[in-house]
Amino acid sequence: MTLKAGIKLLVLILCLGFNANSQYISSGKITFERRTNLEKRFSDQRMRRMVTEENKIRTELFTLYFTDSGSVFRAVPSDRVDEMAWMTTKNSYYQNLKSGKQLTVLGLMGQNVFVQDSLPSRNWRITDSKRSICGYECRKAVYQKNDSTRIYAWYTTALVPSVGPEGFCGLPGTILGLATEDGGIIYFAKKVEATNPTKEEMLIEVGKNKLFTINELRIKIEKDYSSTPWGKRMFDDLFRWL
Repeated sequence: MTLKAGIKLLVLILCLGFNANSQYISSGKITFERRTNLEKRFSDQRMRRMVTEENKIRTELFTLYFTDSGSVFRAVPSDRVDEMAWMTTKNSYYQNLKSGKQLTVLGLMGQNVFVQDSLPSRNWRITDSKRSICGYECRKAVYQKNDSTRIYAWYTTALVPSVGPEGFCGLPGTILGLATEDGGIIYFAKKVEATNPTKEEMLIEVGKNKLFTINELRIKIEKDYSSTPWGKRMFDDLFRWL
């Protein structure tokens, strides 16, 4: 092999190596579409009487900003007047992957409640099933929360951080699809952008608001609302699929 040919071969190998590594993304922005089936969302017959064939599917947008050290997930604000907006949750999540902590902002009774605790630990079962989402090959994983709640996630290792919508995490890559088994709540990524999120995009303001742990919030809800018929199931409803 001549020197000139050897240099060309070396350059080709370096370029191939660079392209192979550049497919792995450690920071960016993902736009998710969430579809909620209100008939499956509510078991209370009084609530279900407000749901018709025309309005039973609610479609809403969320963004997930992520870096190699954390993520922020929140709803996309809408200027459209929506009288049924209260029928779905719009929680926000900040995850610190280095400290293993998660801050959740729950919409409860017209107010934001701030919950800070450890990152959730879930026992995922990874399957051989695959599908493409936004051009990324994703593998299916299954989380069996309890006897009646099973959740499916589709994650890609091309996006490195272990993050996802609604604070879901713990898989070897980023979750681009998430769904309850009955199809009541479905998230799928609509757009993936490789970018560096700004400090403002990665920030959730807490201010002087009290921070609860999950257990402290459960105790407070049981104390404040246990005398009401709906209060007894409020906590379980908040976290029924999370």
